[in-house]
Amino acid sequence: MTTEVTKPKNGGLRTIVIASAAGTTFEWYDFFIFGTLTATIAQNFYAGLNDTLATIAALATFAVGFIARPLGALVFGHIGDKKGRKGTFLYTILVMGLATIAIGLLPTYKQIGPIAPILLIALRVIQGFALGGEYGGAAIYVAEHAPANKRGAYTGWIQTSAAFGLISALLIILVTRKAINDEAAFNDWGWRIPFIVSAGLLIVSVYIRAKTAESPAFKALHEQGQIAKSPLSEIFTRWRNLKGMLIALFGFMTAQGVVWYTAFFYTQVFLTSIVKLDPAMKDTLIMGMTLVSSFLYVTFASLSDRIGRKPVVIFGMMLACLTFFPGFQMLMKFGNPDLEAAQTANPVYVVANPAQCTFQFDLFATAQFTSPCDLAKSIVTGVGTPYTNRADVSAGEAATIHIGDRVITIPSGKGLDKAGIKALKTKASGEVKAALKAAGYPDKADPKKVNAWAMFAVLCVFAVACTALYGPMASLLVEMFPTRVRYTAMSLPYNIGTGWFGGLQPVLSFAMVAASGNIYFGLWYPVATGLVAAAVSLLFLKETRGRDLNSIE
Repeated sequence: MTTEVTKPKNGGLRTIVIASAAGTTFEWYDFFIFGTLTATIAQNFYAGLNDTLATIAALATFAVGFIARPLGALVFGHIGDKKGRKGTFLYTILVMGLATIAIGLLPTYKQIGPIAPILLIALRVIQGFALGGEYGGAAIYVAEHAPANKRGAYTGWIQTSAAFGLISALLIILVTRKAINDEAAFNDWGWRIPFIVSAGLLIVSVYIRAKTAESPAFKALHEQGQIAKSPLSEIFTRWRNLKGMLIALFGFMTAQGVVWYTAFFYTQVFLTSIVKLDPAMKDTLIMGMTLVSSFLYVTFASLSDRIGRKPVVIFGMMLACLTFFPGFQMLMKFGNPDLEAAQTANPVYVVANPAQCTFQFDLFATAQFTSPCDLAKSIVTGVGTPYTNRADVSAGEAATIHIGDRVITIPSGKGLDKAGIKALKTKASGEVKAALKAAGYPDKADPKKVNAWAMFAVLCVFAVACTALYGPMASLLVEMFPTRVRYTAMSLPYNIGTGWFGGLQPVLSFAMVAASGNIYFGLWYPVATGLVAAAVSLLFLKETRGRDLNSIE
């Protein structure tokens, strides 16, 4: 059964696209500020941890916002399917905006201790909850107004809003850094400015959203009394809807999440913490990459109107899987050739009894790792240095760190209290840093030796993969589900894939690197996920281009 709807004229449709994309850009801006300022936030809210664990903790806090997104999708999806698309816009944007402003006003760990990260995590959950309802509403609102033969092109602007949000976040952070012109001051208090500035953007976005009208498809559904009484029940008890969600989730949403966040966020962690690139140069490269991507979203979305959604998204997945490993290796080569040369000439080895080694993912530093192997790995990763494991069952109650011709012995910490372990690690860290310097390891990348254009080219390849996968995504998701449950049905797989699989990517990949010592080991997560999704799409995903959106069932 279908409903009769009246499509707006081109001028009205352009207004709808602008209003939807502008509000979504603001919400992405709010969410991306945090990811971009991960290192600074780690210093202010996880001051009790070493640099590596603080980075992991900050990335995990970033990921918490994504974990909350499916809950937001359920709540706001229910509202959108029962009460309408427009009202949901205002709810999500207000919640997101107020939470973002509050982060900029939070006291730090030095000011109130452990309560600071708890408050930060709470606000990140609220942000994720709001964003969980935002995307589905914006995509549906535009798609239900657009003509079928240009649905990809129009919804592509919703996809582009993610790029505009990231560009805005990076630009304001860059301008703030330049205006303060003191990295210590920026890390101390200047980081708050991008969060607080969002208050003005919130006012503008709410005003724009308030001017929009309800979706014609939903209005027709409401007038005919066909609104779903229980969208969740219809989704999970009807195989057609449930099957569609499973295909959407495992066929492309999991890949979209990990590919996008690997390209746009994990690269930032990699360039800052591993390549040791200057933060301003890193921001400039990512902003340039994002600017290029902003045009590609609409390009690939429009292409999907002509050749179909399925081939375009599969191309994006496969390009990412094939280029991540060589691409990240080139980022190291072009970004810090001195570090790459030092790693080749004088690699770092941790020699220990493997029976004493554990996986040290201690997010809030509550566990005591006292074995020689654990202490040695913690010390090396604490100074941000990749290493290679060498098993030696005869190592006994000691592990050794080999750097060039230097051998640093790490004893067992068994029987020591926290202060004793901290003193042991501080002393050993000093020796490791001195040995690294003597072996030619640079503290930072030399700006004169950075090949920025080559790095930019690599990042642009990543951008092509991301936009080919993400560009047609809105129209593809909207076309997969009937009007009655569309908001909930498309929002749930989108936010699980992007939130759980994608949002966890930076922290999981960085933790994998810290545990293995291999700076590229974390890339197996996005590559394996992308390959599985590509296989599922090839086998089960049906083409949706041009499908009637006014179907009730």
